Amino acid sequence: MKQVRKIYDKAFKEKAVQLSYERTNISELARELGVTAPQLYKWRKEFEEFGEGSFPGKGNLKLSPEQEKIHELEKRLKDAELERDILKKAIGIFSKSGR
Repeated sequence: MKQVRKIYDKAFKEKAVQLSYERTNISELARELGVTAPQLYKWRKEFEEFGEGSFPGKGNLKLSPEQEKIHELEKRLKDAELERDILKKAIGIFSKSGR
């Protein structure tokens, strides 16, 4: 029989991480919350690494603010290069037909 994965929302994970820093017994807290201790440690590690960018949801990237800026600039650069290439081709086409 297939086991169904539980999905926890961002608020739950953030509260669990906050409680894990306040409590001394992580295993007991994990049992109270209905998660495993390794899962709680994983959430803690992710929160330490990404802060407010943690737990973005399905298909979203976990990026630090600097990484987000770089990702956005790379996307804009790619779009600008594509636009430039299209304009170059258009100039080539129109300059040939004008002769």
